[in-house]
Amino acid sequence: MINLIFVGLLGGALGLVLRWAFQHFPDEEWQFLAAVPQARGAGGAWEGINLTWYGALSASAYTFGVILFLVLTGSIAIPRLAACALMAAVLALCVPASRWVARIVENKRHTFTVGGASFVGMVMAPWAIVLLNGILAFLGSQPMPSLAVLSALAVSYAFGEGIGRLACISFGCCYGRSLESSPPFWARTFGNRHFVFHGKTKKIAYASQLDGRAVIPVQALTAVGYIATGLISMGLFLSSFFGASFLLAAGVTQAWRAFSELLRADYRGEQPVSAYQIMAILSIVYAFLARWVLPEADVMPPSIIQGLKALWSPGLLLVLQGLWVSIFLYTGRSTVTGSSISFHVKEDRI
Repeated sequence: MINLIFVGLLGGALGLVLRWAFQHFPDEEWQFLAAVPQARGAGGAWEGINLTWYGALSASAYTFGVILFLVLTGSIAIPRLAACALMAAVLALCVPASRWVARIVENKRHTFTVGGASFVGMVMAPWAIVLLNGILAFLGSQPMPSLAVLSALAVSYAFGEGIGRLACISFGCCYGRSLESSPPFWARTFGNRHFVFHGKTKKIAYASQLDGRAVIPVQALTAVGYIATGLISMGLFLSSFFGASFLLAAGVTQAWRAFSELLRADYRGEQPVSAYQIMAILSIVYAFLARWVLPEADVMPPSIIQGLKALWSPGLLLVLQGLWVSIFLYTGRSTVTGSSISFHVKEDRI
């Protein structure tokens, strides 16, 4: 019962966060977190580097996903070191891949793609588990239950990307089609449930000139759908239905990724079927193959209390803080916007 109570409380808390974020993040003031002076410009003002809410929210999404993975693996008594090693390997592949794949598919050096990163993670995660289990066996340690661990990764990914879509709302990327250019069904469906973005530095403005216009709230649909899927999949995981949990989390998120491309207006390549849609479909096939290939193992009934206790380590908490800072510095330094900063003395306060 305590497992399901935890799922319900988590869902309620995230629901409140999403509701607030949908109301505020399309506004102009929620794009930049800070501007840091970097060099003095010709006019006397300083040229600044912009630190974005996109970076802060992305870092929070990554960190939340890692925390959730550690809680889920801890709930079935997987050693903390083994779980951290696996997550480190997955992040080492996925975080850089968010830029590599965008550079290959879109020929853009200054953008990120969560779709490309998730595809790389889906392909490599089973092999990382197999490799780590081989190392554990060589060291004489008990190998991890492959399917249960893969399920924990899929559930964590669903939550991480669901929260990460708030970053897209803040930056104005991954945006939907304008209602006026959408088919009548979509225009009616989202007539009272749309986004209107404000600010000329948001991507929706400088890339498609759709600022100030009603657009399909694709990011919100993704956030709600992924988090709802994560909650159901987590419930299945905590009820020991690891295979069903993995297939639901992987299948729904990737199916929506393929379908949601039809609702988006941002650049997705020149082909009618984008590379990201192909990746998503291949990920679904790959997930079903992995489900039947990976061996099942006897796993103790999950205990969310035991999983939460696995987090209580000063060293681990410091590592999580370091992860947040690293992701923020990687994703939060805007390379497509600039700023001019000037300083002055307030004479009346001398």
